[in-house]
Amino acid sequence: MTAAIIGAGPAGLMAAEVMSAAGQTVHVYDGMPSAGRKFLLAGRGGLNLTHSEDFDSFVSRYGASRGSVARWLEAFGPQAVREWAQGLGIATFVGTSGRVFPRQMKAAPLLRAWLHRLRGQGVRFHMRHRFAGWTEEGGLRLRTPAGEQVASAEAVVLALGGASWSRLGSDGAWVPLLAQRGVAVAQLLPANCGFDVRGGWSAYFSSRFAGQPFKSVAITAGEFHRLGEFVATATGVEGSLVYAASAILRDEIRLRGSARFEIDLLPGRSREHVLREVAHPRGSRSLASHLKSRLGLEGIKLALLHEVLPRDALHDPDRLASAIKAVPLVVTAARPVDEAISTAGGVRLESLDERLMLRALPGVFCAGEMVDWEAPTGGYLLTACLASGRVAGLGALEFLRSRQNLAR
Repeated sequence: MTAAIIGAGPAGLMAAEVMSAAGQTVHVYDGMPSAGRKFLLAGRGGLNLTHSEDFDSFVSRYGASRGSVARWLEAFGPQAVREWAQGLGIATFVGTSGRVFPRQMKAAPLLRAWLHRLRGQGVRFHMRHRFAGWTEEGGLRLRTPAGEQVASAEAVVLALGGASWSRLGSDGAWVPLLAQRGVAVAQLLPANCGFDVRGGWSAYFSSRFAGQPFKSVAITAGEFHRLGEFVATATGVEGSLVYAASAILRDEIRLRGSARFEIDLLPGRSREHVLREVAHPRGSRSLASHLKSRLGLEGIKLALLHEVLPRDALHDPDRLASAIKAVPLVVTAARPVDEAISTAGGVRLESLDERLMLRALPGVFCAGEMVDWEAPTGGYLLTACLASGRVAGLGALEFLRSRQNLAR
């Protein structure tokens, strides 16, 4: 009996690993010219494998889907990811933020070692083979440069990704293919994404500060409150701190048409301290010189105050101090899903059993970002993709063994 993995990203490769390690014949199909395209690009600036925080805190990052994801992570969690990487000859270290990285920082050495091991375990790769659904007889339709081909497999793991970074293979084209087969799929939405501010930035702010970071700030959005940094874009904001709040902001926009959050420009100073410094007599100095000398406010932070506050508020110590501690910013749209780091939505968890097999399609399993869960950046995405791939691979292996037993 043979198994097919559709998608050569982290989830699909992990499914291939556990199945081939057990002696199962595995064929991996992917529409791109080589495996792990998105994985490689994501790790170009430093591959964030996982996070070192305690397990309960780690699991809490998965929001409404934490119950399902926790079960995957109990079998293959953050520490297991580090041990797995070590087994590939890739040592890891914990950064100052608690994030875990390979010592070489790059994704390429890990991927090379991983693919070498998979090939050594007999995994066969078929690149430029794009999944196009099923034939009436249940065969896998695959579009290739040589025309459409049909492959057969007794068990299939779909690891087709979401809809972000379509140029690397994750384009969401699988959604109608599964919907036609009776699979419930939640709309794919941008996650870990940027946002456009209401009305856009002024021409001055956009031309001078787009691409510059807001460092050492805090964001509050409802019950969400976190320190970090983010970046101004030509139309709004993006970056790690915004990504962490993106699910809240995105859902609020979908519900109400806009979302508001507040930026604390000086999270290490109390409002009382800020008010005292702002109200300090400045004599003939300009407001910019005063705020720089008394509070260290300058550059993009000072420009944001001018951008958001009316002129009279800038010269009212009480209102200015309040704004410094909570600059209000309204966003009205998430950036397009193809620009997002990842996507929310996908195959609904209730459409899958505990092995991640589709209830509507026995023998077909789903893993990775195409399943309806989301997480912030920081190693949470990759860890859950790997863990879900392992669950699906083991589930497919169990399914094949049960079929073999029935055939005897």
